[in-house]
Amino acid sequence: MKIYKSLLLSAMLLLGLGVKAQDENQEMLDGACCTSIMVGKKASTDGSVITSHTCDGRYRTWMRWEPAADHEKGEMHKVYKGTMHTEDPFDNRGVELAGEIPQVAHTYAYLNTAYPCLNEKQLAIGETTFSGPDTLVNPKGMFLIEELERVALMRCDNARDAIKLIGQLVKDYGYGDGGECITIADKNEVWQMEVLGEGPDKIGGVWAAKRVPDDEVAVSANIARIGKLERKSKDFMCSDNCEAVAKKYGLWDGKGDFVFFKAFGSDYSNGKNYREREYFILNQLAPSLNLNMDMDELPFSVKPAEKVDVRTVMDLFKTTYEGTDMDMTQNIKMVTKKRLEDGTVVNDTIISPVANPWIGSAMMNTLNYLAPGTVDFKRTVSVAWSSYHHIIQCRSWMPDEIGAICWMACDNPGQSPRIPLFSGSTVVPDGFDKCGQLRYRDEAWIWHYRKANKLATVQWGRTRQTLLNNVVRFEDKAFDEIPNVEKKALALIQDGKTKEATLLLNQYSSDFAGATRQAWKEMEDKFWYWFSMGF
Repeated sequence: MKIYKSLLLSAMLLLGLGVKAQDENQEMLDGACCTSIMVGKKASTDGSVITSHTCDGRYRTWMRWEPAADHEKGEMHKVYKGTMHTEDPFDNRGVELAGEIPQVAHTYAYLNTAYPCLNEKQLAIGETTFSGPDTLVNPKGMFLIEELERVALMRCDNARDAIKLIGQLVKDYGYGDGGECITIADKNEVWQMEVLGEGPDKIGGVWAAKRVPDDEVAVSANIARIGKLERKSKDFMCSDNCEAVAKKYGLWDGKGDFVFFKAFGSDYSNGKNYREREYFILNQLAPSLNLNMDMDELPFSVKPAEKVDVRTVMDLFKTTYEGTDMDMTQNIKMVTKKRLEDGTVVNDTIISPVANPWIGSAMMNTLNYLAPGTVDFKRTVSVAWSSYHHIIQCRSWMPDEIGAICWMACDNPGQSPRIPLFSGSTVVPDGFDKCGQLRYRDEAWIWHYRKANKLATVQWGRTRQTLLNNVVRFEDKAFDEIPNVEKKALALIQDGKTKEATLLLNQYSSDFAGATRQAWKEMEDKFWYWFSMGF
């Protein structure tokens, strides 16, 4: 078996499935990492408010629940830089103290991911990077975006307060990151907030935030999307320096309407792969709008033709544009034999089973050298270099302990199962507290899934149904089982047995993760066997 594994690993490298090839593809995108889909409560089938995040890149995959805490007067909260690439909660390599801010009397429990994403009060945050003008970056600013998310989750129980707090922190202590969008949801509403530095000579920042209408859906895909400043609207907030900063750095001439994304964002025409994702998702949800890729501006949000459930969002995150003119596999073909009804055998041209929508740059360049134009690279929603991703639904009609469900997955969003974690959870399943990005670690949860996923990709045309059937099987399992789990937890909470409810939620997530881990291990073994037999 070892010789077959060696041969297959060589094939994987040829097909561009190694880490290096993934990084080369990522470099091609020049920052086009991460996608977030937001759903207002009247646009969802059950009244959930949804935000989400694909953490696309070699970021840490370890995570853990940080407990709620009470603090003494005079305590300080430490703000760090460099936490995104550590191996576990105790790894301080590359981490530096950026500064301190006064602590508050009480902080909420929150899920500590690379980009912190959920707290016990059903406040949830997604993220995408849009970079913005380099001239606005000030590395002396205390806060990076992940630390702003962390403090907001520790201190706030709703989206509006989180936005106001982040704006104040940026003003008081400075923002030291590039342009970032965070998609902030609570159990009633979801907002898109875009923030940048204020320039190298200023400790501060510039930002705007717009609420997604309750009956609409929005997408953030690495480009600023907030337009005119609607300061008189109750559903809009921004810093008071937007126009002044833009004029100071020559980003706006002071004439006509000030448009946030035109001043601080990136132009669609610069060749980066943003528009495919925006267009595809919005067009899938609202086809009657007849959106197209050549429009000067896609809408900030759309009213979906049909209300959206969380499984629709899951499906959108699996997207590789299959069957459309953006499908990267459409020209990777081979000739095979086909038997007709009368017994005649004829040649048949089909999509090659080795074609996959996550093709690496080495294989892409090889194919295009042999036949120019074979593969036209598109940035798909689902990418092979994703570290982890989550879809969080917040539900106002339930107690906070069970109100929010974080559907968490790692590795490729188009291949991995989603494990439900609850806002009332206190521990994560086995392996979730270990990162597998810096080296192979059998105990790190990303490797529980990555091995089968990569093997499946080698001959995706032949393995995909087996793998995707398992993805759907566990989605069905979760949606069948969770109502009963929630019913039991609710009864315990109403009976004053909150600790027992927490144990129930923790155990369910752990058992569910264990079942998926076993299934992906069985697929890994099956794929090794298939390939060793000349599959």
